[in-house]
Amino acid sequence: MWLIALSVPLLPAIVMVSGHYRGKVASLCHRALAWALRLVRRGACVKSTHAFVFSNCTHGKVDSVLETFDLYAETHRSLCIGPQIGEVLDEVVRRVCPLLVLELGMHCGYSSVRLLRLLPPRGRLVTVELDPITADLGEEIILVAGFKHSQFQVLAHSSAEAIPTLHSFLESDQGTGDGINLVLMDHDPQQYLPDLLALEREELLCPSGCTVLLIKRNQRAEDLRGILDHIRGRRADCYCIKTEQQFMMEIFYQKKSTKTGDDGKV
Repeated sequence: MWLIALSVPLLPAIVMVSGHYRGKVASLCHRALAWALRLVRRGACVKSTHAFVFSNCTHGKVDSVLETFDLYAETHRSLCIGPQIGEVLDEVVRRVCPLLVLELGMHCGYSSVRLLRLLPPRGRLVTVELDPITADLGEEIILVAGFKHSQFQVLAHSSAEAIPTLHSFLESDQGTGDGINLVLMDHDPQQYLPDLLALEREELLCPSGCTVLLIKRNQRAEDLRGILDHIRGRRADCYCIKTEQQFMMEIFYQKKSTKTGDDGKV
């Protein structure tokens, strides 16, 4: 009872504050609802895609798996990057010849299969997927395509949780001690900048050169503004934009070298 009596004099202030923040609260609720709907639709899409590919492809044949993905996408909504972006991805992988690839956002396993089929014999893929069900289904597709667990690792974690654990994959005896050679970001675009900063902070990017590919899925300009400001402004000495297309941006990272003179000073 005393709590009610105490709160009565505060009602005008409460009404004023709620009115002031009503728009922001409504916006947050709208975003949360949209996010929940995307998760539900995404889960249904992944499951139906997996079922179609698993049932209709020739197991053990990489080309058959990719062709079945493309066949499904002709008549159904799909989260796969598709053959158009896939061919650009293929060109980058052939040019870079990466020994260690990090994929953020696994979806149905389509891009994972495209990447793995072009890696050199000692090459390895680490793919990170937030949703554990999607991670399991994508991993099964990779195995269906004929790849072995020694060639890839699926981490069912958020990118923020997974990135600090990646040091274990930088083993010199496997030729990957210098760092990650290729990063494919195809997850939440709002995580692009935080994850790039985390990769820098953990010193996981190969200092002699690392290619970072950003997939652009109908993002608003402000979604990529942060990472572009970082690349073009604060870290322009380490980054350059090599190519920019409608659905993909290719960035090259190279750690700035510090030359010392005879007296040991920079």
